Amino acid sequence: MNSSLIYRLFDLALWLAGAGHFVILFASFQVPGRLDWRRDLAQLRPFNRKLLWVQGGFTVLTIIAFGVLTLVFQAEMLRGDRVALGIAAFIGIYWTARILVDAFYFSHGDWPQGRFFVVGHFLLTSLFVALAFTYVSLVLWHVWR
Repeated sequence: MNSSLIYRLFDLALWLAGAGHFVILFASFQVPGRLDWRRDLAQLRPFNRKLLWVQGGFTVLTIIAFGVLTLVFQAEMLRGDRVALGIAAFIGIYWTARILVDAFYFSHGDWPQGRFFVVGHFLLTSLFVALAFTYVSLVLWHVWR
């Protein structure tokens, strides 16, 4: 593959990756209701319940930032600007870590039962893999060329 084709593929992949973060947010906003957090979190002490909500809020803000930064600095990422590649590397490492946590920390029995959850888990994990691959391969492409 020549450099021009790779450039065009990364151009498209970054737009899709930026948008993909907002797809994750759409799914994440369904989690509290679908997993009945109201019942489960009621069993926690108030501080622990608040801590969980704060952590969840920061996760949402991180995912928003990943999407916005990708869409705003897409051209800089394509050019290989150092700061943009640093952001891309961080995002790629973040999603790779998320995949590894899912694969090696959670067990199959941890996940809720039912076709909806199985399909949702598969689709989200596929999106995480696509995001990790996009950002890590972009950084490696710039490093190796």
